[in-house]
Amino acid sequence: MIAQRWSPRALVPTATVPDEALRSMLEAARWAPSWGNTQPARYLVGRRGDATFGAIFETLSRGNKSWAGAAAVLLLACAVTVNEKGDLPLPEYGVGLATENLVLQAVAKGFVAHQMGGFDRDAARSAFALPDDVRPLVVVAIGVLGSPDLLPEERRERETRPRQRLPLAELAFTDTWGKPARF
Repeated sequence: MIAQRWSPRALVPTATVPDEALRSMLEAARWAPSWGNTQPARYLVGRRGDATFGAIFETLSRGNKSWAGAAAVLLLACAVTVNEKGDLPLPEYGVGLATENLVLQAVAKGFVAHQMGGFDRDAARSAFALPDDVRPLVVVAIGVLGSPDLLPEERRERETRPRQRLPLAELAFTDTWGKPARF
């Protein structure tokens, strides 16, 4: 399932995500590990056609707007940075773990999800009256995979190119930095 996860832009513009499926994705996020169980991840949830979706969409960069309107759901993932005990350690890490759980659950349910950093954080903060201790981090588009023909021509090639990852020898080291661990 992890290897099946990718971030497509070609989404079926009429597809929907049923409540049960969306709830299971958010539950997967809720059960993610976090530093000392601080659970910093919060999500604003918009469904295509509602005001929340529209407000999230308006914060997107021009390039992301060219395709993300076809998503069934747009989520704005935010990090709560303070709780009753004070500043939370590594809240971004907690949101990252929660969001990856959410994305993997989307794949398990037969959907696709694309995480985007290309959005205006100040506009998101303003649109949703985010408190000072809440940091908008990423927007996630969720939907049903569609044909690359649904995309503007300049996006099609990127959608269909082979996926690439660094070799394991460039990620896992032993003894000193850069010396590949052997498995």
